Amino acid sequence: MEHEVPTHHTFRLWGTAVCEPPAFAAFGIKIIGWWGMTETITHGIIGEVDQPNTPMSIGRAATEYAIRITDDDGAPTQVGDTGNLSIRGVPGLSLFKEYLHNEKATSESFDEHGYFLTGDRVTLLDHGFIRFSDRAKDMLKVGGENVAASEIEQVIAVVPGVREAAVVAKKHPCWTRSRSSSSSRRPASNACRPSLHDAVMAACCAALADFKVPREIRFVDEMPRSTLEKVAKAELRKMLG
Repeated sequence: MEHEVPTHHTFRLWGTAVCEPPAFAAFGIKIIGWWGMTETITHGIIGEVDQPNTPMSIGRAATEYAIRITDDDGAPTQVGDTGNLSIRGVPGLSLFKEYLHNEKATSESFDEHGYFLTGDRVTLLDHGFIRFSDRAKDMLKVGGENVAASEIEQVIAVVPGVREAAVVAKKHPCWTRSRSSSSSRRPASNACRPSLHDAVMAACCAALADFKVPREIRFVDEMPRSTLEKVAKAELRKMLG
């Protein structure tokens, strides 16, 4: 986003985490989202190449897969609700067959209908589109409520001046579990941080329920990284003390 958009280029399509992220409209290139795992061989959910997509979704179920989105009791979720994603394909062809030499892990990874339990939480949107929420293991517990860190991060990330955002949990003495805290990175000088802090808080208060609004914001020059260049959230939690 910091580079000038070239007048002439040969790009026709980009595949990335989500369909049509608003900020990337500046490039004038169609962007489709997709979702997959090592276990799904290829993309089990993907955006439409020749048809409109729902912005910020990961697309719809690919034709060679069947998916289910269910609540914690196993009931199908309704449009607008977030639930647990499971997927079914052809074992050994469009879905992995088994975990090598680990029969227990294999059996625990499938439900009684043969759907693979992905461990991802997603939201069902209109027309079959799906929005990624978070890994189930990364969900925050705030006063007994489930909060997806990614939901907060997406709000913060589009605030002008923010380059990147990550949300982690911090223990709070007045809550039974923990409350959310955010850390963001941006190129502006230290003098701009108070106003950016207020802008981030205003965006969160406008877009999120009160219990999802970060209670603390910290600015860092660089995010700690894992070996795969993902944000190392364990290191961010250590910074919170």
